[in-house]
Amino acid sequence: MARIAWTRCVNWTFMNAAKGSTIRTARPFYWATSRRIANVLTSGRTAMVVGLPTLSCLLYGCYHKVQSSAVVLALEKAEVLEQADYLYSSAETEKLYQLLLQYKHSDNAEFLWRLARASRDMSVLPDTDAGKKQQLVYEAFEYAKKALEKDDTCFAAHKWYAICISDVGDYEGVKVKIGNSYVIREHLERALQLNPKDATSLHILGYWCFAFAELPWYQRKVAAVIFASPPTSTYEEALQFFLQAEQVDPNFYSKNLLMLGKTYMALKDEQQAVLWLNKAKDYPAHTLEDKQVHQEAVELLKKFR
Repeated sequence: MARIAWTRCVNWTFMNAAKGSTIRTARPFYWATSRRIANVLTSGRTAMVVGLPTLSCLLYGCYHKVQSSAVVLALEKAEVLEQADYLYSSAETEKLYQLLLQYKHSDNAEFLWRLARASRDMSVLPDTDAGKKQQLVYEAFEYAKKALEKDDTCFAAHKWYAICISDVGDYEGVKVKIGNSYVIREHLERALQLNPKDATSLHILGYWCFAFAELPWYQRKVAAVIFASPPTSTYEEALQFFLQAEQVDPNFYSKNLLMLGKTYMALKDEQQAVLWLNKAKDYPAHTLEDKQVHQEAVELLKKFR
């Protein structure tokens, strides 16, 4: 509010300064033209002579009001997004969700994809009951879809659409989930085209590859029914994506460290598996997921003793 008040104060000062300078400039001219103006006032041209300066002032004032409003809105948007990103980095999931929920009808993709992410994060909180979890999952998908509709050049909108449509598949059966798999990969690849340095998109593509590399036989049969050429991948392909994510942003995500360990396990590379699993185990646990990663890494490391 202080910033808004300051903006208005500055605009008011400049507007009045401009008016003051006009008055001072016009004053010497006043006496020289007073007779002509008096004569015009008695004619039919009165409205034009009197109206034009009035209209100019009105337009000038409107211009500055619109300009001022645009600046204020831009400042408010930047401040809200900055606050949202701070809450996300602080793992303040519920506060973040409540903040962004105020912008659920926004036409701005930056608000909408963040709201999709916050809704999904709310769905995985331990105290979220099953019914609420499902509601939040579908909410998140709708926000992500709307973000993509508003701006299909937003890499984060593509990324969160891919994540959310995958989550929805958990409630609609194996057939739908596998059916969405090509859509998921397509949006992740588009996200990387728009932002090749996004470690999260690289990680999720690695996870996609890992999932299809270890797909159970019965799900492979379902995939064969849905697709003439069902989606496939290998642990080697998954490894490349996980490593690329780590190169782009080292230690950005505990789950990426864990998945590197699990992928090396699948490739029978014990030395590298132990290395990455220890990194996952030692990762600072800021979130519930970090704690879960720590526990899984501890259990997996027991297999090498």
